[in-house]
Amino acid sequence: MATISLTVNKKTYKIEAEDDTPLLWALRENLGLTGTKYGCGVAQCGSCTVLVNGVATRSCVMPAKSFGDAEIITIEGLAENGGEALQDAWIEHDTPQCGYCQAGQIMSAAGLLKANPNPTDKEIDQAMNGNICRCGSYVRIKAAIKTAIKNGGVS
Repeated sequence: MATISLTVNKKTYKIEAEDDTPLLWALRENLGLTGTKYGCGVAQCGSCTVLVNGVATRSCVMPAKSFGDAEIITIEGLAENGGEALQDAWIEHDTPQCGYCQAGQIMSAAGLLKANPNPTDKEIDQAMNGNICRCGSYVRIKAAIKTAIKNGGVS
């Protein structure tokens, strides 16, 4: 076991975990932040996406210890960290069906809008590619992203 320091949603935590513990499990099991979901375990579905220094990052395959001084934002902290317009747009468009993938979808969209506040349709498609939604709510996801852009995006 090692002591790992993580800064999550602007709070610093020290946790005890194995060196190879993925960030996803540190968030869920050690910190109780269960909004970030386990999907495939191989960084292919997007359910585990969080922001690391503003960049959408798959948390299921990266060891928590590798994040050192990084600023990690989870779905629980997104609204307080510039993502309220995005979350409001998700609600406005009634985007989720089952909802399982939606935290990862929103976090991927937040990473896109942090990097590119006014993306084209093609750039939205590219950024969201690889986020799998079994319910097929892709049209509503894209519409919500466009509404969020009109309403101030992500700061």
